[in-house]
Amino acid sequence: MSAHVLVVYYSATGSVHRLAKAVTEGAESAGAEVRLRRVAELAPAEAMAANPDWGKHHQETESTVEVVELADLEWADGYAFGTPTRYGAPAAQLKQFIDTAGSLWQEGKLSDKPVTTFVSSAEQHGGQESTILSLNNVFYHWGAVIVPLGYTDDIVYAAGGNPYGTSWPAGFPSTAPDEVTLDCARFQGARLARFATLLAVDRAAPASAAQG
Repeated sequence: MSAHVLVVYYSATGSVHRLAKAVTEGAESAGAEVRLRRVAELAPAEAMAANPDWGKHHQETESTVEVVELADLEWADGYAFGTPTRYGAPAAQLKQFIDTAGSLWQEGKLSDKPVTTFVSSAEQHGGQESTILSLNNVFYHWGAVIVPLGYTDDIVYAAGGNPYGTSWPAGFPSTAPDEVTLDCARFQGARLARFATLLAVDRAAPASAAQG
């Protein structure tokens, strides 16, 4: 079967957006059907105007990447979440969307699905690991199956050696992820798709048995 994978992210200046596209490519290469979605922008226009790269990226993606909906979460067999770090935690825009998923969580529609996370920050030690760990706290509550990168491929070492998830130190002004980091994100997407397929088959088995 072809697993459904949702890649949902927030990106201010574009680094996380590029990682999200690479995760999407990786999941598709592993046979998954993928939806790439961004969360809604909450920042006021004057805040974005203070950073030309922020405003430019928002304009570029506003009409090219759909805004995520709760129906996308219900549709998916696996999730990849991407965010910049904000003081060692995920961006408010992404967290706001996650906080709206309570009804799906209560109905058990988010459980037993694999989830993985990727991040970017200005500095290498700017909270990348703590941001991923912070998001993982949500997924424990969902009953999801967390799929880290681990040290499962040489590309993880080449991209900086973060076993929690692909991460990019963008600097300031922000720079785009290099090809090695994008390859790591593709590997992460493919890894997620593999687990999404396995778990989707397992979740479908009891229903098939009951029908039989």
